[in-house]
Amino acid sequence: MTATVFIDGEVGTTGLQIRERLIGRNDIRLLSLPDDRRKDAAARADALASADVAILCLPDDAAREAVTLVEGAGTRLIDASTAHRIAPGWVFGFPEMASGQRAAVAKAARVSNPGCYSTCAIALLRPLRDAGLLARDAQLSIFGISGYTGGGKSMIAEYESGAATGSFVYATGQTHKHLPEIVKHADLATSPIFVPSVGQFAQGMVVQVPLFTEAAPATLHAALADHYAGSQFVTVRPLDVSVAREEPAGLNGTNRLELSILGDAASGRLVLSAVLDNLGKGASGAAVQNLNLMLGLDEAAGL
Repeated sequence: MTATVFIDGEVGTTGLQIRERLIGRNDIRLLSLPDDRRKDAAARADALASADVAILCLPDDAAREAVTLVEGAGTRLIDASTAHRIAPGWVFGFPEMASGQRAAVAKAARVSNPGCYSTCAIALLRPLRDAGLLARDAQLSIFGISGYTGGGKSMIAEYESGAATGSFVYATGQTHKHLPEIVKHADLATSPIFVPSVGQFAQGMVVQVPLFTEAAPATLHAALADHYAGSQFVTVRPLDVSVAREEPAGLNGTNRLELSILGDAASGRLVLSAVLDNLGKGASGAAVQNLNLMLGLDEAAGL
């Protein structure tokens, strides 16, 4: 039977990308509201209640409101906002995160889509925590750079109009919205120092975590490789602690996430590195992957 899907907020950056990945599929029927009814609460409530799965591409408060609109309707939800990423009763939508996570997503009524930075950080850290190679109370720093599309329509307009030029660092007060989910889902006791930045390019992301460690690079690499063995979308590059460049745009247009161990093996100064498309595995691609799992479809459909 064809599943019915409603994207609440389909004209935003993430919503448009999800729609693009779903529009040509014959195993899904997309519900849509006319432009003049997209902010009509009654029309939205009807569409939400009519869907088998609704994908919320909304600001946090609007996403919370949307959840109340489907109470008792039986609609399953994927929330692309920050609102429910550490909330009780919601499954974190990173299927590759840990053993059993894919099955949990598949049967969930409520799935929270991860943030782009947090997907990278958790992908690097959680396997090392699970393997006993990283202390839960480790003092960590995370650095990252994303394309300006990660800032949504307003930031895209700034760059494409020429009003914004160059790169910048932000969230300097250590209150970035992805930090709580990184702490919870990477199984950390304390919040890392997080230094995110925006580059003067549209799409792509690199996230890096420096480590002083006595563990050999090969040991860390083996833990990552074992964790993601057989994954369709997460790959661990062959161990080569020195590469010329990490390119943020290297995986653009895909739902892939690529992990590396870099640095100086002799001194134990290593860097965990992750690359993805911030609009792919970092947002819309991940939502479609989760949708496929929830509907019992090919996990890679539309991706």
